[in-house]
Amino acid sequence: MYGVDDPAVHEAVRTYVKLLRAQKSVVARVEPLVASYGLTLTQFGVLEALLHKGSLTHRELCQKVLTSAGNITDVVDKLEHRGLVCRSRNAADRRNVYVSLTEQGRELIKKVFPRHAKDIAQAFAGLSTSEQRELGALLRKLGRSSANAEAPLEKVLSEPK
Repeated sequence: MYGVDDPAVHEAVRTYVKLLRAQKSVVARVEPLVASYGLTLTQFGVLEALLHKGSLTHRELCQKVLTSAGNITDVVDKLEHRGLVCRSRNAADRRNVYVSLTEQGRELIKKVFPRHAKDIAQAFAGLSTSEQRELGALLRKLGRSSANAEAPLEKVLSEPK
């Protein structure tokens, strides 16, 4: 690999590319159903989070659907415009705005989610149940170790050439 002599770095890059390709394949499998209902995957994620967790703040939704505060505002605006969610202020702390499913939103997500879950299962059908558990554990470990890594970019940039 050009400019990379360290076998561990080479393997990490190869694994990263495989992870991205697998993610793209899974998304290609599950996105068409969601899109057929006029939803993006992030909008669907918000509806799904609200179905399973109940009313959530914008901050909680950001954490659940892994998006930015600016994007979640836009996503919720669009869902609210379609009548799928509504916002309400917390009476005790008016700074907190809760997002909830409307009846129309609840009906939609209850209809679509089971089909979406089956699409996910089909996308993962190439792995046994135990392999899926193992992959889940490895991805969790990767996510935690990456989040806890100490500024690797600064270290790499400060190394002598």
